[in-house]
Amino acid sequence: MKLNHWALAAIVSMAAIGQHNNSQASDDLVIAVAGPITGQYAVFGEQMLRGAEMAVADINAAGGVLGRKLVLEVGDDACEAKQAVAVANQMANKGISFMAGHFCSSTSIPASEVYYEEGILQISPASTNPMLTERGFDNVFRTCGRDDQQGQVAGSFIAKNFPGARIGILHDKTAYGKGLADETKKELNARGVQEVLYEAYTAGEKDYSALVSKLKFESIDIIYLGGYHTEAGLIVRQARQQGLNARLISGDALVTEEFWSITGPAGEGTLFSFSPDPSKNPEAEDVVARFLEQGYRPEGYTLYTYAAIQVFAQAAELTGGTDVDDLINKLRTEKFDTVFGAIGFDHKGDVNAPGYVFYEWSNGNYEYTDM
Repeated sequence: MKLNHWALAAIVSMAAIGQHNNSQASDDLVIAVAGPITGQYAVFGEQMLRGAEMAVADINAAGGVLGRKLVLEVGDDACEAKQAVAVANQMANKGISFMAGHFCSSTSIPASEVYYEEGILQISPASTNPMLTERGFDNVFRTCGRDDQQGQVAGSFIAKNFPGARIGILHDKTAYGKGLADETKKELNARGVQEVLYEAYTAGEKDYSALVSKLKFESIDIIYLGGYHTEAGLIVRQARQQGLNARLISGDALVTEEFWSITGPAGEGTLFSFSPDPSKNPEAEDVVARFLEQGYRPEGYTLYTYAAIQVFAQAAELTGGTDVDDLINKLRTEKFDTVFGAIGFDHKGDVNAPGYVFYEWSNGNYEYTDM
């Protein structure tokens, strides 16, 4: 059903854009959201699309931006780098003023080169690899945190709560997964904790029994995994099937109910880091209530995408236009009222927002934990 929703939403969005382009194109502001519409990470694409659609609808209902309606383009990169570059070029050709995307760091980073060359503002709601904002592209921002921040919190959390544990660190070789694993390893090692095993795995596979056997042979107590929920779910489920009861700890890519749909009871006790739940912010109350009325829980990066579009809309109003240099200046100097509360950005484009905390999966739900 998720893919059907995505496909329908994409068709509706494109049809609406075509209709506008045939009539009053000069009166509309075209913006875009891009992420994994299809593929194994489509659940995160749905989070982004839901957030973008709600933000555009709310802003348009309040009069639009600069008296003009926002029109949303939808790009599918499937978390593939080449596809992301193609999407970025397509969006540039469509004349977008702003890109809320992408999701995977491995797609945001190459796509950002296109947006930089074309003079398009990019705010990623979800890409956490530090490299995204470390290359001096002044048009690139993010409403989420960074892997070096997340890894520091994770390493500290593991060292404090699991002293003496035999730790195995896994990653999926992606910019996100390896980056997060390496930052967590760095913090653990700095605290005098040495992992027993450091291993890469290939995303997209179904059988991780050989990897699990290696973890079992090493008597691993804690598996720290840098990667996405699909592989994490399979690995912990297959570990339980082999009698390995190591606790799984991971990052923000486990913030989806699909993780539990993969693991079932095998996911009990799994821990992951994410920001303080944005859906509990007073500023998000009305938006969250309307999502729930639609039968949708705005988890993960739904509100991050909503906030990114809020920031663009307010910056455009402050500048009186959509010139990218003017927008950049405002983003670097102003605060913006969002579903997170008031946020701003540093000189690199990273958001000034709360850091990371830990959540624990139990009986199909995840809740904040301080252990």
